[in-house]
This record gives sequence, structure tokens and C-alpha cells, in this order.
Amino acid sequence: MCGIVGYIGTQKASPILINGLIRLEYRGYDSAGISTIEKYGISIMKDKGRVKNLYNINGIEQLEGNIGIAHTRWATHGKPSKENSHPHMDNSKTFSVVHNGIIENYNELKKFLSDNGYHFYSQTDTEIIPNLVHYYYSKDNNNDDLKFLRAFKNACNKLIGSFAIEIICKDYPNNMLVVRKDSPLVIGKGENENYISSDIPAILSFTRNFYLLNDFEFVLLSRTDAKFYDKNLEPINKNTQTIEWNTASAEKEGFEDYMLKEIFEQPNAIRETIGAKFNENSKCEFDELNFSKDFLSDFNKIFIIGCGTAMHAGLAGKNAIEKLCKINTEVDIASEFRYRAPLVNEHTLCIFISQSGETADTIAALKLCKEKGAKTIAISNVIGSSITREADYSIYTHAGPEIAVASTKAYTSQVVLLVILAIYFAEILEINTNELSLLKKEILKLPKKIEDTLDLSSRIRDFSKTVYQEKDIFFLGRGIDETVAKEGSLKLKEISYIHSESYAAGELKHGPIALIENGVTVVGIMTDPKLVEKTISNLQEVITRGAKTFVITNQQVDNSMFDFIVYIPETSPFISPILSIIPLQLFSYYISKEKGLDVDKPRNLAKSVTVE
Repeated sequence: MCGIVGYIGTQKASPILINGLIRLEYRGYDSAGISTIEKYGISIMKDKGRVKNLYNINGIEQLEGNIGIAHTRWATHGKPSKENSHPHMDNSKTFSVVHNGIIENYNELKKFLSDNGYHFYSQTDTEIIPNLVHYYYSKDNNNDDLKFLRAFKNACNKLIGSFAIEIICKDYPNNMLVVRKDSPLVIGKGENENYISSDIPAILSFTRNFYLLNDFEFVLLSRTDAKFYDKNLEPINKNTQTIEWNTASAEKEGFEDYMLKEIFEQPNAIRETIGAKFNENSKCEFDELNFSKDFLSDFNKIFIIGCGTAMHAGLAGKNAIEKLCKINTEVDIASEFRYRAPLVNEHTLCIFISQSGETADTIAALKLCKEKGAKTIAISNVIGSSITREADYSIYTHAGPEIAVASTKAYTSQVVLLVILAIYFAEILEINTNELSLLKKEILKLPKKIEDTLDLSSRIRDFSKTVYQEKDIFFLGRGIDETVAKEGSLKLKEISYIHSESYAAGELKHGPIALIENGVTVVGIMTDPKLVEKTISNLQEVITRGAKTFVITNQQVDNSMFDFIVYIPETSPFISPILSIIPLQLFSYYISKEKGLDVDKPRNLAKSVTVE
């Protein structure tokens, strides 16, 4: 859940490393550090807090080394502190390591190393890695060019868990080693230099050519070369892949925060995700899938699996698939999926959603489904990510880099892609053909309707100023609007730290209404014409108990009933979550700004959750 950067080349490494860490700040972290190989040996500069604190460390400006590793840490083992910050060294100060992930057997390994005379100075699981490497390094009497690599491989073979690791050695000042298992890591190839990062955007300004690593691929890096080895240290060949993201898309471009920029990028993100998949008169096409009627007809159940916002997008996908394709569809939280003995077999299709493509819980659920014989589809925003390489099939949103921790444009892109996927399935199965044509026309109108919805931002900002000091806010909806209530409530929690809850509006009277008291704000979403009157009745229940009401709708309702109402463009209920969530994204954003909080980097959260 933290960030990794590395550099080996002809330039001073420290400015490049710090710049890369700054670009990874959106992932969430509590400390930062860098390590370089200098003439006198390995140097480590690290501290608790923000990356900018590194500039205050005495001696950091004097670093001259042109090989180094860097890290932003999000605490798992041990509290945030300078001692627990990465990088970590072995007792002999021969090796320096940064690590993302969790070593599940670190207590066992720590005891083994302690019994062999090693001492530990932090509470982290990471500190065992350089010491374990040193243990195998000291046992190897062959002082050849691969001694460093062999020791590293032998140490990694003992690790249980997830990891992306960079390691440098003072005895090999012209090399760096990296490996990954269930945790992201990419290598950017430059001219007489190589860059390493856990995320492409951190080094995209330096290169467009990347090596994408699979699990247990070891890389021996020099300034001019990258040599790849499998887990048995047999050489393997890898080709670079060119990434076409616009580097400017990872900058704020005049917006005060990345989150606000990304909210306003949604019209283009939706356009790009729709792409050329269909027009008004053509059927949907997914070159990546090319499914047949016989293939789809063999499935009696579909699972959609994701975490947090991605799971909420899955709920909108369930609605579309069940109604358009008549296939039983379940949505599961990835972290719980494996532990409930899911009934998955060769007649099951499993769809996995992850913005980063590196979400550990989701990847683990995918592997389980493959073991049980299911067919798997990955939906991600990152080409070449772990989840897309594990799945049988992969399709992509085209939202571009999403920097803010709280997801906005990735969510709406996931929803539209899932609805298009449902249309694709229904057309193959020859179901609901008239309804599909109308829905496709509505999807093509979405970007303009999103732009119209974004024009409401100033009104939403004004209302946010009246409620930003509240302690509790409730979100209500029915049918497809309940999925939006869930996502709206999550957004508010994530970035404003206000306690919020979402409920199916019809469930209000079965318990939650006990929490409603005078002055409490209740947000209601009403976009399904079949359920508007029902939802209005539920909102009347909270109004009579003194609640303030903020309503988002595209239906004609009595304005006088509610304290604040936002009218969004009318569209099909299948895609209304894409429009109705935007006022709630803005609502959360402006409340957070009024509270003076860090919108892009909320406390305790990380962008890419690569640990279970």
C-alpha cells in the first residue's frame, strides 16, 4: 500500500528518487526514505511524515550516488516512526532494502535470524529481508557476478506473503536487484539508465517504455541493461511495452486538487471508455472477448467481485446484467469471497474489478475462481497490471491516471463499461434488442449530460458550507439508487471523516429511523421513475422527525418538500448512477475543503491496497 522508486544511471539519484516519491504521495503513507550507494558505502536518509521532510535531513544535498532506492511507507508492522521507516539495512550494512507488501512468516524468520546472531532495530517485517539476504550471502563462497543474485533469490524463497522488493549491495555498486510477488512493480527503460516504481505515473515523465513483471521474476539491473531470471535463476526474455498516457494528465492543470480535476475529467473519461465499442446502429464489440452464444449460454451464474468503490460499481453492473441478460448475478466483497466457500465451477463467469489492477484481495479471489474452473474477466484501468495478467480475459476503462485516493472517474468509467458489457452479452444472447438500442443512444449522450451535471458544482458547494460541521449524515435510495447511496456515503467517509451510513430507503422503518433526530441531514437519490413515489414516502418519514433533506433527482417532484434539491439530466436508470454520483462527489469534496482537510490524501487510506 506504499510506494517504491528506484534509479540506476548516470545522474545523481537522490533528486530523481525524491521526485518519484512525491508523485506517489497519492497512495497514502506515513513516512519516507531513500538509500543510495556513495563512495563510502550505503547511505540511508529517512524520517516519519511527508516526503518534503527529507529535504531537512542533514547531508541529503551532498549525496552524489547514481544508484538508489526509495520508499513511502504505510504502517502495517510497527507504528509510524523513523526507525520503522524504509529503507532498512542488515547488521553488517552491506545491503539496503525497500519492500511493499507483508511477510506473513516474519516472526518465524526473525527467530531463525536471531538464533543466528542477527539483531533488529525496528518493529517491521521488512527488516528481516536484508538480514536474510546477508545470511545466504555469507554462506556462499563463490565470489562471482551472480553471488548477490543467488543470495537474494534464496532469501525470497523463504518469504511467505506478498512483496515487491528493491535491494542494493555495497559490494555491487553498479547493480540493483528487484523482484515482485502479488505486489506491483514496473521497470522503466531509459538511455543508459533504468527506473523502477510501484506505479507507472511516478516515472512516466522519464520514459514511456516499461518492462511489466510477473510474480517471481528477478531482475538484475545495471545502467545499460536489465537481465531477467525466473525463480530458478534461468534467464528469460522480456520485451518493453510502450505506455501512451499523457504525462500532463498526472498533473493538476490549474485545479486546486487532483480529486476536483478528476471529477471534472469524467466527461472525457467516459468518452474514452465508450471508445469505438458501438454506435447507434451497430452491435457492441469487445475485441478482447469475442464471445459466442454457446459460450455465454453455458454460464448459469455470474459473480462480480471487487473492493470498496469497485464493488459499488459492480452493483450497478449486476442490475444491468440481470435485467438485460437474465443471468443470475451476485456481487461480492473480495476480502470476504474466499472465506465463504463460494459455489463456483466451470459454469460460472467471474468478473473482477480493480482500478489499479493490483488489489491483493481481488487478485486472491481471482486465483481461487480459476482453481475452481471458472472463466474470469478482469476490469482495470492499468494495462499490464497483475489482475489483467491473471485473468482469462481483460477489458479496460480508459480513465487515465487517477491520482486522488478517493476514486471518482475510475468509478464512473467502471459503471459505464459494465453496462456496455451487459449490452454486449445481451446482444450475443439475442435478448431485449429494442431496449438495447435505446440504451446505447443514452450512453452516447452521457459525456454531454455529465458536463451539464458538473455545472451544478457552485450550488452544491454553497449547500456543503451549511452542513460541513455535522457529525452524522445518512444516504437513502431504492433500487439502482441504493447503489449510489452506498458510494456517496463511502466518499463522504473517505475524505471528510464524517460518520455516514447508507440504507435502502424502504428499510428505514425497520430500525435506522431510530437514529433520525432534529437537524440531521439525509441525502436522498431518486432517478428510477418506478420507485420515486416510494422514496418520497420514505423521505417524508425523516422530514416529520426534523431531518434536513438534500435530494438528487431527474424526476418531477414537489420542490417545497425538501431543503435542497439538485436536478440532474434524465437518462436510463441503467446508467443513472454515473450522473447521480457526481453531485455526491462534489458534496464530499466541498465539505472536506470547508473542514480544511487534505482531499487527495485522506488519513489512513492508500490508493492501491496491495496487502490483505
